[in-house]
Amino acid sequence: MKQKFDIIESTCVPLPLENVDTDQIIPARFLKATVRDEKFFGDNLFRDWRYDPDGNPVRDFVLNRPEFTETPSGGVHQILVAGKNFGSGSSREHAAWAIAGYGFRVVISSFFADIHKNNELNNFVLPVVVSEDFLSELFEGIGADPGLKVRVDVPARTVTNLATGRCETFELNPYKQYCLMNGLDDIDYLLGRREDIEAHERKSPSFLK
Repeated sequence: MKQKFDIIESTCVPLPLENVDTDQIIPARFLKATVRDEKFFGDNLFRDWRYDPDGNPVRDFVLNRPEFTETPSGGVHQILVAGKNFGSGSSREHAAWAIAGYGFRVVISSFFADIHKNNELNNFVLPVVVSEDFLSELFEGIGADPGLKVRVDVPARTVTNLATGRCETFELNPYKQYCLMNGLDDIDYLLGRREDIEAHERKSPSFLK
């Protein structure tokens, strides 16, 4: 879903597992779907961890625990806090579809697989890279208080643990930052620059031939 990003302040869902690959995020059998149905993919996020073979919820999995199912106001937790090397494995874009479809707008980790990181950005999910120490602090804080909130300031490119006040700056490509803040995908951006592109083409030697 195309959404404008500004300041996101939310409770978090913790997934303190390292090397979570895209097959665990969305199993390969769901890749047969070629249409991006956000509800379908969101419902099957972490499918094989979330449900047993009979389709029953696995009680202890984080997305099935009451404190992480929905917020007290009835909304969803918009931030997923994940272990190191999140999104490794195959390059399937469906993994980013599933994360976005569930309702996560931000994923915080100390390291992302490059292709998955770009897939998240292209699907309006912001991957935020923090230090190992900051990530550990978040896991510990959420474990002690599931109501802990984190603020992600996209214009300033900062992430803040509101329980402690600790803040870190994260890297974000200026082009992607602009697109996220304006709710634009790559095609939207190009269409918005159509007049500039056409003017440049009119000036190029190949156009004049």
